[in-house]
Amino acid sequence: MSDKDITKAIINILKKELGGVIDLIPNNLSQDLSNNLSPKIEEIIESNGFVKKTKYEALLKLANDLERRIESLEKS
Repeated sequence: MSDKDITKAIINILKKELGGVIDLIPNNLSQDLSNNLSPKIEEIIESNGFVKKTKYEALLKLANDLERRIESLEKS
């Protein structure tokens, strides 16, 4: 699940729980709320031992590159 999907899911949960009250909030305020929530959500997720998909893919690429370099050095 991407970061945007997680943020949207949380916003949808808030909308569901708050009912019609959330419709009274201006759109730019809900966008600001979304922008402020995203880093906090990331912190919570990472504190539980998970990482974002993009971060995982970057680390995986780095690990694969390092493994290739080690194999190349071992052959030399």
